Amino acid sequence: MDILQYQSDFLSYLDSKKTIKEPKNLYEPIDYILQIGGKRIRPILTLIAADIFSGDYKKAMPAALAVEVFHNFTLVHDDIMDDAPLRRGHETVHEKWDINRGILSGDAMLILAYQYFENYEPTVFQKLAQLFSKTALEVCDGQQLDVDFETRNDVTIEEYIKMITLKTSVLVAAALKMGAIVAEVNDDQAEHLYNYGLNLGIAFQLQDDYLDTYGNPETFGKQVGGDIIENKKTFLYLKALEVANDDDKKKLSALYNEKQENISTKISTVSAIFSKNNIPKFTHELIEYYTNKSFESLAHLNISNQAKEGLRLFGENLMSRKV
Repeated sequence: MDILQYQSDFLSYLDSKKTIKEPKNLYEPIDYILQIGGKRIRPILTLIAADIFSGDYKKAMPAALAVEVFHNFTLVHDDIMDDAPLRRGHETVHEKWDINRGILSGDAMLILAYQYFENYEPTVFQKLAQLFSKTALEVCDGQQLDVDFETRNDVTIEEYIKMITLKTSVLVAAALKMGAIVAEVNDDQAEHLYNYGLNLGIAFQLQDDYLDTYGNPETFGKQVGGDIIENKKTFLYLKALEVANDDDKKKLSALYNEKQENISTKISTVSAIFSKNNIPKFTHELIEYYTNKSFESLAHLNISNQAKEGLRLFGENLMSRKV
């Protein structure tokens, strides 16, 4: 498992598929969002899975590109819904162009993602399309729950974990399973790999939530404190409501339910309440729990110990990332 090689080859493949055709107003935003970076975690996972099961990761390139294009489609539309100004340290698509361009270019990306599966023979194509359709709908379910939570004051931690499972981790899991499908492994093995990805995806999102409040603005790539500005009921907020004293609970509720004129004061006040109540510690413990839970699935995979160790190291690196 050579992560840098996967990344390099995937970026070369991405560049080879780069086309800005007419109407340019539709395709320029697509090229923009795909070229401004990102961790490329999901397509790399697709290549990893194909490699560990078949030794040929390059045949998974079209599936990996489908995953990356779909992921970026969700980001374009999420940024519109959140009115987010930054993505990966650059202007979001709807800020650089306008909302209508963001909506239509995102729609085109969803269709393009499906087209990449046409590179595979019918049996593999059918399995990929079925998994992709299921996953895409689950991501929409998760996004709607996320929106619903913004106006609810009774969200539980259990509900939050369900939401991030749908919104984020099912795509991480599907990315791995697609690589296994391309490698034509049996369904049982593909499902164990999916479960590894599902729990890893939960840990990944929890780390993202942590970095949203405590990350370095220069490396995080998004607006630090964005979740606080948007009144997102993240694990950090929900855990604080569970463990804080009555005074801190009232402050948090007021900050999340009343219009705040000074955004920077809101972010610093909420962050201080989180820190006072050991929320970073609780968050890291939960990240570690789901990361270790993902590793339990590795025991069921019929792959080399070296490949299992590679998947374990990949998970540990995700857990400790700063961007």
